[in-house]
This record gives sequence, structure tokens and C-alpha cells, in this order.
Amino acid sequence: MPGVKSCDFDGEVRSLILPGAGAIKERILLHDNSARRIEYSCFESPGALTYHHAKMEILSDGQHSLLAWEAIIEPIELEAFVKESMEGALSQLEDVLAKNRL
Repeated sequence: MPGVKSCDFDGEVRSLILPGAGAIKERILLHDNSARRIEYSCFESPGALTYHHAKMEILSDGQHSLLAWEAIIEPIELEAFVKESMEGALSQLEDVLAKNRL
């Protein structure tokens, strides 16, 4: 994520400090390396977030890969903020991958 100030993971809970969001905690609900899928839910944040469930999955056709990332959030008014954060993270990921391309 762009600007992550800190991130700790205890095997179940990921604790992050994010610019614009503050300290948040996410529970990792599913982590499957073979399926290349993770699901997580934010259960503690300083804002008005009442529900959050997200999943990321890498899909491949053998030649190309696609990262599918979706989130369900409530209240819906926070959608723009979460979407902007996700798009920023994806942009950073693209930069990292481009720099490490063989």
C-alpha cells in the first residue's frame, strides 16, 4: 500500500498504520498459496467502517496473470477512499514488477 508506515503480522492479524486511515487491524480469513488467494477483513479502524471483506486472487492462463482484487465495504460512502487506496497499491505493485522484469 502506498505510504504504509508500519505493518505487523502475528499469523492471524495484520496490523497496519496507513496514511489517511490511521491504525487498522485486518484478520486474515484465508491464505492459500496453491490457489494464490487471500481473503481478509478489517475489524478495527478509527473511521466509520462497519463492514469490510476483501479478497485477492492471481488468475493465470499459463502465459499471462491477472490480479483480481475486490472488497465489500459498509458504509458505501467509504467506497471512494478504499478504491483510491487499492488503485494506489496496484500502481505501486506494477512499478515493482516492471523494475524486476527479466
